[in-house]
Amino acid sequence: MNDTTRRSGRFCPDRRTALALGLGAGAAVMIPGNSRAASLTLRYGHNNEPASVAGAQADWFAEAVGRHSGGDVAVQVFPSSQLGKLKELAEAVSLGTIAFSHNTAGGIGSLYEPFAALDTPYLYRDIDHLMKVMDINSPVMTELNRGLIQAANVRVIYAHYFGRRNLTANRPVRTPADLAGVKIRAVPFPIYTTAVEGMGAAPVPVDWSEVPTALATGIVAGQENPVNVILNVKLYEVQSHLMLTGHMSNAEVVVMNEDAWQRLSPAHREAVMAASAEIRDRATKAIEENEAKDTEELRKRGMTVIGPEDGLDVNAFRTSVSALVQQRFGAKYGALYDMIRAVA
Repeated sequence: MNDTTRRSGRFCPDRRTALALGLGAGAAVMIPGNSRAASLTLRYGHNNEPASVAGAQADWFAEAVGRHSGGDVAVQVFPSSQLGKLKELAEAVSLGTIAFSHNTAGGIGSLYEPFAALDTPYLYRDIDHLMKVMDINSPVMTELNRGLIQAANVRVIYAHYFGRRNLTANRPVRTPADLAGVKIRAVPFPIYTTAVEGMGAAPVPVDWSEVPTALATGIVAGQENPVNVILNVKLYEVQSHLMLTGHMSNAEVVVMNEDAWQRLSPAHREAVMAASAEIRDRATKAIEENEAKDTEELRKRGMTVIGPEDGLDVNAFRTSVSALVQQRFGAKYGALYDMIRAVA
């Protein structure tokens, strides 16, 4: 990329480049179930397996955009890290090599650091509070989205509930002391490594695409994720215990390259936003409704599930994690945490 392709830190493709990236009007494909060719094709890359809700919602979004645009806009989905790992996908949206991706808020923090605050452990009162904060029209998201656009040429178009993150390991864990010296996989972003360290473990940053191998080979002894992810990727085959720490309530954040957004016609923007609202609600409902069922299914698959009724000291985890978060991020994100807590 030469200097002429960047203006004010933004990637500005010429027409040939735009067509090659699937961003231009001449990139025509056939939309499934529609006999006409789309006049615009946009690429969506992500790291999840298509069978997971996070992966499926990308396909739902693609279908909804096609439907709401009357077949005029096609979204091509590339799952399972085909187009890169988490950080690479975030950078690809910023550069414009893909139009869409989804990531954790901590991952988006690699583009605009304050975004990582949204993934702070033990921050939200409940799922309703989380989703109100993550609404693109909330005061918190309005401010963060403005900064993200300016800093990285990326905008959030929606966020859906991703689940409560819980710990898995090949041993019972009830207090942070039980994790002393234990290597636990952490999402490779600072707020996540801090969460794992605050739980008492030795965090090892590992990209999601490498987690099953890292667990199977003993590079790490455990990991943390929502139960739907643990079930869908069959982590019960390499992990014996599930601890219901619920240490982090996550939303998966779907982002779009700002240049691609600006090139959309008003009608196409309406189609993207209509699809966004529809899939945000659909994915959130799917994950929320399945959490208890997925936990029970993991029991059936042989995992020992340890909750507060089994001696899991959630308060000890909350106290330990929150102390380390305050030490490392309190001064940096304190005002933002106040804004988040103020959302009613």
